[in-house]
Amino acid sequence: MTRPLIAIFGASGRQGLAQVRQALGAGYRVRALSRRADPFLGERYDEVEIMPADAADAASVANAVRGADYVFYTHPLSAPDRDQWIGRVGRAAAEAGVKRVVWNTSSWIPDRPGDPGTYAGNTRGVNALWRSGAPGTVFGSVLFMDNLLTNFAFPSIARDGVFAYGQRADLEANWISLDDVARFMLASLERPDMEGAWMNIGGPERLTPPDVAAALSAAIGRPIPYKALTPHEFGRVLADGFGDAMTKEMKDVTAQRIGDFYVYNNTAPTRPFEVNVDAMLDRIPLKLETMREWTARQDWTWSNRPRPPVG
Repeated sequence: MTRPLIAIFGASGRQGLAQVRQALGAGYRVRALSRRADPFLGERYDEVEIMPADAADAASVANAVRGADYVFYTHPLSAPDRDQWIGRVGRAAAEAGVKRVVWNTSSWIPDRPGDPGTYAGNTRGVNALWRSGAPGTVFGSVLFMDNLLTNFAFPSIARDGVFAYGQRADLEANWISLDDVARFMLASLERPDMEGAWMNIGGPERLTPPDVAAALSAAIGRPIPYKALTPHEFGRVLADGFGDAMTKEMKDVTAQRIGDFYVYNNTAPTRPFEVNVDAMLDRIPLKLETMREWTARQDWTWSNRPRPPVG
């Protein structure tokens, strides 16, 4: 019997790589979709089918999902209108007879429309997927542990010995690893009750930034204090993490947008970095890794090796 095939958009990003790893480990065949010729940054996955794909182009999307049993979609950070992008994927999947499209929004999904930034885009995107005709499941993953490995966080931790981030020191968040996000996506595939459903997901603990700093300190073996950046300081650090991949004008726009976004995250009564863990695990029971477990299995040695700017 042929094993089911998952077509994974954004396979070259940190989120897509986790989905590839977890799908292979669960026994699925994988089609890695990326605009890069080397989507795995030098890692070898000989059993993976690699296919160039551009999620902005309808013909490319249609070709990418043809013959797939399932589709995992993570939108590009630069995608301005995510409802149009996920709608395009959904329509192609419906035409191809895909059994399920699973969309990882990379951020919290509000209960009502109108929240600013990407949150409003998530609401519109969920509705666009439902209207596409494709069977769909959507996960709103609130804050990634793997963000600590990116260009905007890793250097300050590994080189400077400081955890610098844009959250209030008392702001709690359910940090989740990208491997656990992928495991949620996989767990939903054979669940009829998850078709046409969306849910926010996060890690098993609600942590403040000093709690995260304590986990980093334990893993690295020396004190890593927390330094709270203002939202717009953080936006500038994140934008600069793109290096030469962005023009100065693009960085300025990104820095302002991220800064405004974190002003909202730090003050919103909706608390978009938190999830109801009991309800989440009652719906999909998984054993999730803690921040200390995750930090303990990372390499915190400082080097200049390439790393994704975000995600």
